[in-house]
Amino acid sequence: MKQSTPTPRRVAVAPMMDWTDRHCRSFHRILSRHAWLYTEMVTTGALIHGDVARHLAFTADEAPVALQLGGSDPGDLARSAKLGAQWGYDEINLNCGCPSERVQRGAFGACLMNEPQRVADCVKAMRDAVSIPVTVKHRIGVDAVESYGFVRDFVGTLAEAGCEVFIVHARNAILKGLSPKENREIPPLKYEYAYQLKRDFPALEIILNGGVKTLDEVDLHLRHVDGVMLGREAYHNPYVLAEVDQRFYGSIDPVLSREKAEAQLLIYCATELARGTSLGAISRHVLGLYHGVAGARGWRRILSDNKWLAKGDLTIFDEARQYLRLPSEILE
Repeated sequence: MKQSTPTPRRVAVAPMMDWTDRHCRSFHRILSRHAWLYTEMVTTGALIHGDVARHLAFTADEAPVALQLGGSDPGDLARSAKLGAQWGYDEINLNCGCPSERVQRGAFGACLMNEPQRVADCVKAMRDAVSIPVTVKHRIGVDAVESYGFVRDFVGTLAEAGCEVFIVHARNAILKGLSPKENREIPPLKYEYAYQLKRDFPALEIILNGGVKTLDEVDLHLRHVDGVMLGREAYHNPYVLAEVDQRFYGSIDPVLSREKAEAQLLIYCATELARGTSLGAISRHVLGLYHGVAGARGWRRILSDNKWLAKGDLTIFDEARQYLRLPSEILE
């Protein structure tokens, strides 16, 4: 049973550490006005004891955007969620899927799936603190626990605490023996677990994540779940987002060409350079814009050249573009 009204999270870009910062999100927003965007994970400790503005500042043009939190103390999460709401985020998402050792040492991330009642307490505390949606991103199992009943009971416990949106990374998290990278590749994908969650909890919003690379795949998954979250594909091949608005949100605007997306990016870069942002902080996120285009390797090489970047000169894009073999189109 599908929801009658399509969710705004119909297509989302995953929270990715070291990648989905405000510059990355601003670039993705040029390509899609409607895809739901997420921050990198921000720990409660960083917000409570650190520089809040550095972690939470974003521009209105990025919206809709969700703040992903890492933590396991209900009080700290409630306080952090309230900060997120005050800064204007559209959603607070709790990370129950990251398997890294650093996260495990903090007793949060994927290991929280072994403590569903604690997570339920965290969800309730955050929901009491904010009026925006509180969601959870999680795996389907931990270590050798592979039965569907594990994730079903986890979701059921959190639903009783008021959580209505679940982002299901359809792999197990292996807490010992695999790196975070290996955890994204080695545990097998079990999309049917996400599909079954939607059948068992038809009133909940179920978003599928893990291994999705094309919009055709998104289309297939949307027959079974409410939304699909793209991860590394959206980062390495960001132009995959360009058709999202037309295909999944009913937009009648023409699909933006790569060249026109680059032109808008240059405007963003000029604004940020005037604010003191380093060009490299932005350019590192756009290396994949011409993924699959002849000459893209040259484009990436120039935009990764630290000597060029240190000049803060936007003619670096002119230099990089010379390597591309594109149809003639005037940048506007």
